Amino acid sequence: MAAKYKSWPFKEAERIIKAGGRDGAPSTVVLETGFGPSGLPHIGTFAEVARTTWVRRAYEHLTGHQTELIAFCDDLDGLRKVPGNLPNQEMLAEHLGKPLSDIPDPYGCCDSFSGHMINRLKAFLDEFGFEYTLCRSSDAYRQGVFNDGLRILLNKVDDVLAIILPTLKEENRQGWSPFLPKCEQCARIYTTRVTGYHPADCLIDYACDGVFGEVNGCGHQGQTSVLDGGAKTGWKVDWALRWYCLDINYEMYGKDLIPSAELSAKIVRLMGKRPPSGFFYELFLDENGEKISKSKGNGVSVEQWINYAPVESLAYFIFREPRQAKKLYFGMIPRAMDEYLDQLRRYPEIQDDKKPNSPLWHIHQTGQQVPEYGSSINFTMVNNLVSALGKPEPQLLRDFLGRYDDRIADHPTILDTLVDKGLRYYSDHILPSKVYRPATGAEEVLFRALADKLSDPATSGFSEKELQSLVFDIARAHETEPKAFFSAIYQVLLGQQQGPRFGSFAKLVGVERVCELIAEYVTQTQT
Repeated sequence: MAAKYKSWPFKEAERIIKAGGRDGAPSTVVLETGFGPSGLPHIGTFAEVARTTWVRRAYEHLTGHQTELIAFCDDLDGLRKVPGNLPNQEMLAEHLGKPLSDIPDPYGCCDSFSGHMINRLKAFLDEFGFEYTLCRSSDAYRQGVFNDGLRILLNKVDDVLAIILPTLKEENRQGWSPFLPKCEQCARIYTTRVTGYHPADCLIDYACDGVFGEVNGCGHQGQTSVLDGGAKTGWKVDWALRWYCLDINYEMYGKDLIPSAELSAKIVRLMGKRPPSGFFYELFLDENGEKISKSKGNGVSVEQWINYAPVESLAYFIFREPRQAKKLYFGMIPRAMDEYLDQLRRYPEIQDDKKPNSPLWHIHQTGQQVPEYGSSINFTMVNNLVSALGKPEPQLLRDFLGRYDDRIADHPTILDTLVDKGLRYYSDHILPSKVYRPATGAEEVLFRALADKLSDPATSGFSEKELQSLVFDIARAHETEPKAFFSAIYQVLLGQQQGPRFGSFAKLVGVERVCELIAEYVTQTQT
């Protein structure tokens, strides 16, 4: 095996290799990521596919072997509730409990509910350049891909029950079955129950007499084959069935699915194969530390993120420490963007044999498309400048940035991104929260002294450090805590509770602009 690397995707790739036992790295590795097409793709979808792709590429780099990523869509899952963000709510309510592939598209443009969501998923994944093989549950069942596994499960149904039943609540054990037959009369799968097993003939008996929410079974009794789509399996059994029939070597899942993964692993061993290598990741949280939910609409969507910062900054945010829960809210975007730009600056200094340890190597096509960036300007600087200039025209903003660091002209694409998305972020997430307060009498004295110092021609060539020291000197000369004066600068001149280092800010916007702000918010308001 090639040299070991420290970044987590390589550690995961090494686990896949070790799982090959004496034979070493499998010649073809199949990785899977699952998608439930009951709603639109979201940031969790992006994160899981991106992380799995990074492991995939790390494995290929270490072994030179081929891999395949299967995006599995469980479109035979039943509709459990009507998503509140979809049209034709009443129509969808009539189909509760039916497979998603059998429900009409609420948008009226695709062959089914799941067809619409899967097309959205494909467009979503294609937009970000992911390479994958799409697999639909309805195709796998109906085309016989799962038949061998289904036969095994039916013949070992008592052993499967012995694994699952002890994990269920007492009231849910009676009548539970690993199979969900589809009622041939009402087409529902969540109102049926299995009443008999016939392994020799691959048949099961069922009765559609259950209750699912406010939906009652139609009362039909019948018999169906477990093969070719006559019935599907429930979640934990279905996961094991995929692993068995598709020969999955690796799959990621959220921390909340650890118990399900453990049960599925037991079932796939019962079927005669080893479970894939697994990796659980922590979930995204909103600003209040609550789990992000599509139905709640808390947190930040992929579309919202890339409205304010490039997708590469989101990928960087997702790459770091997947085993740690991450708060995902709008205030995280500037920080993630700044860290991403800092990584770009430092990347050329990394030795070639150490570059795979960098997040950028994984984010940018195994290091083949890492952009160059040699400027000190970042997203926070842009927002500070916009705040000080009062939301300027884009070209004026570019001019200021060019005067502060002329190296930015060498990176026009990044400059355009910083200006366009920075202005948008300021308008939507900074400007609405600004609250200016008037300066007190004592603070007015400090501001006048600062304006006098900044107006002195000798100050024009001051460094950031020297400009920063001015605030300390003036505060101490007037027997004021420097911290209090800095707070006054932020609150009076910028309308915010915190802000940039004054020296950096003054150097960025120019001492003349700082004097203008003092005149606008202090001198004039006090007269």
